[in-house]
Amino acid sequence: MRIVHLANHIRNTGNGIVNMMVDLACTQAKAGNDVVVATSGGEFDELLNSHGVKTFQLTQSSSVWRIFSMIRAFRKLTHECQPDVVHAHMVTGVLIGRFASMKRNYVLLATVHNVFQRSASLMRLGDRVVCVTKDVAKSMGNRGISKSKIEVVRNGTIGSPRRSPVELLPAETLKRPCIVTVAGMYERKGIRDLILAFSIVNGRFPESRLYLIGDGPDRPAMEALVRDLKLEKRVRFTGFVADPHAYLQSSDVFVLASHNESGALALVEAREAGCAIIATDVDGNPEMLDFGRAGVLIPVRRPETLADAICRMLDDHDLRESYRQRSRIGLSEFSVEYVCEQYLTVYRRAIRCLGEHSSMRN
Repeated sequence: MRIVHLANHIRNTGNGIVNMMVDLACTQAKAGNDVVVATSGGEFDELLNSHGVKTFQLTQSSSVWRIFSMIRAFRKLTHECQPDVVHAHMVTGVLIGRFASMKRNYVLLATVHNVFQRSASLMRLGDRVVCVTKDVAKSMGNRGISKSKIEVVRNGTIGSPRRSPVELLPAETLKRPCIVTVAGMYERKGIRDLILAFSIVNGRFPESRLYLIGDGPDRPAMEALVRDLKLEKRVRFTGFVADPHAYLQSSDVFVLASHNESGALALVEAREAGCAIIATDVDGNPEMLDFGRAGVLIPVRRPETLADAICRMLDDHDLRESYRQRSRIGLSEFSVEYVCEQYLTVYRRAIRCLGEHSSMRN
């Protein structure tokens, strides 16, 4: 099968959409498919090429001035590759794939990663709309997208080609007890809630530490909050870490306090590492945690409730160990090989449907 993936970039910045696409492209190439990734480029270029994935320079931008250059580049790409499937992971890619060619001989697939964005509605332009959880599928259905177009394929990172074959150590020895999160420094990721919760936790566990793994535009505001709470010696901002696995394995409790979360790869990584997990009961989080069997679910935007949940986990060794064990159960569906096969099945079904429609028109 000839597959083209479209995204804005392939930079190694912790972007979950990019990470998932890179894993999928590499695994599809390993399975014997002819795979091309078309973006503006980035650090993953070498990794993709080493796994047999071709890369193509296609700058994708919302700027009106770039429309014609994007169309020309995409037409050149499809002429050279003759793809069976064009798989768009971001809105710009869907628009290019839909409107750049008057006559399409390929199936256009759109994966909805961030359903909370208004632009997610434009993903309906795909022949198939793939949602990363059932909750996302329900949301897209509520936006008027036909159920016949919607597919569900959950994200997975286990066996990721991005993972270093050498077990990495944290940049520092983690002080215990420690709470760890892996998330971009954005308000919507609930970092403020987690810091406020930790200020309560630290009152009960004075030696506790909070490690914030990630970076983003709201980091200065979060650092200011930590200073206001006089927690500078207890909270560590590590910045972006390409492979946070060692931090996850060293944690006592992993927390994801997001306000919106379609299908967090961080939860899969935390489960693979055997973390005791606490996450907000919002959007796709329950499904990623087997509806509470693989982690504790708490209400969103409730720092006091989050603090209570963390304290219970730190206070009860048996409870913590129980959730460590439960987090590892049922992980086979989160492997990159399983995700790859799920997508290939969707591709085949969509290609067959396209062929049937073409026959009817003829």
